[in-house]
Amino acid sequence: MDFARLCLGLLLLLLPLVTALDFNYHHQEEMEAFLKTVVQNHNSITHLHSIGKSVKGRNLWVLVVGRFPKEHRIGIPEFKYVANMHGDESVGREMLLHLIDYLVSNDGKDPEITKLIDSTRIHIMPSMNPDGFESVKKPDCFYNQGRENDNHYDLNRNFPDAFEFNNVSRQPETEAIMKWLKTETFVLSANLHGGALVASYPFDNGVPATGALHSWSLTPDDDVFQYLANVYASRNPNMKKGDQCKNSMQFPNGVTNGYSWYPLIGGMQDYNYVWAQCFEITLELSCCKYPREEKLPFFWNDNKASLIEYIKQVHLGVKGQVFDQNRNPLPNVIVEVQDRTHICPYITNKLGEYYLLLLPGSYVINVSIQSLLYSNTIEFTILTYTEKI
Repeated sequence: MDFARLCLGLLLLLLPLVTALDFNYHHQEEMEAFLKTVVQNHNSITHLHSIGKSVKGRNLWVLVVGRFPKEHRIGIPEFKYVANMHGDESVGREMLLHLIDYLVSNDGKDPEITKLIDSTRIHIMPSMNPDGFESVKKPDCFYNQGRENDNHYDLNRNFPDAFEFNNVSRQPETEAIMKWLKTETFVLSANLHGGALVASYPFDNGVPATGALHSWSLTPDDDVFQYLANVYASRNPNMKKGDQCKNSMQFPNGVTNGYSWYPLIGGMQDYNYVWAQCFEITLELSCCKYPREEKLPFFWNDNKASLIEYIKQVHLGVKGQVFDQNRNPLPNVIVEVQDRTHICPYITNKLGEYYLLLLPGSYVINVSIQSLLYSNTIEFTILTYTEKI
């Protein structure tokens, strides 16, 4: 063996082993091993942490991808995907693992992905309900015991509800999400499910607005939510057809208002929007909740473009900071668009930042600054300006 070939062989031995992620279902240990390998091989753009534990003590892993993955930077919006909150709805879990693999593999190679990582901090939780996933022994398309967590609670009925009192015992997985939402300024999100093929937007509960054929429960930002749902569905060749699941409703263009489909109390997307000022939609990715593994490459092909394009929408609208006269950032300042009053006012974060998702147009934005003058008196200063985007 010549010297050059010997050196090449030694170099290959020193390089970390990198293999493409296979299209199989990855259980907890396999998923953890993959996530840890990603961080080992791409430590400058990734950060892995657990936001809590499941009933059975399994970690609720989140992998962050971004140019500054360990901390928020001013002007860089926070985005998240959460999958597998129903443990038997398995496609989303694998799609997010493949999304992670695709993002880190294409950083510095694909200009679109590189720009996305430069400008966005992307949080990815492949499984919110690992106990449920692990409990499925004989996968079924329609119902498995693993839908619920190990305490037999449906996690998508377990959050506080803005419209009805939701008297249920908060589960560890739910509490972990609620705590996580307080630690980051999330702007946009989606949660991934199975059992239908549709992009559903808030509200899931609420006071319906009566239409000619259906009832809807619409947010003040309905134009933005319809746009977001269409961004995802329009790039998924089967979802956009709107009628691919047998014995299911038809969804024009693959989109529906959640309440119009069926009302539910304590859903996660409503909680995100109302209490965490994070726009979230629900993505139903497969007619069969737990399809055979050989179908996974087809689901990835259908969802890859949608998953990436949806992340880009976190940059819609306007963003900025609010300062006092000494250029100190002002937290807890109400910043809202006129005629888009939210149930819980949208406020600046601890750095004085605000992020408002808006479609192109002209808007009047009201800034309400609260200052304590006396023990029982609050002064409100209203600043108004018009923003055209």
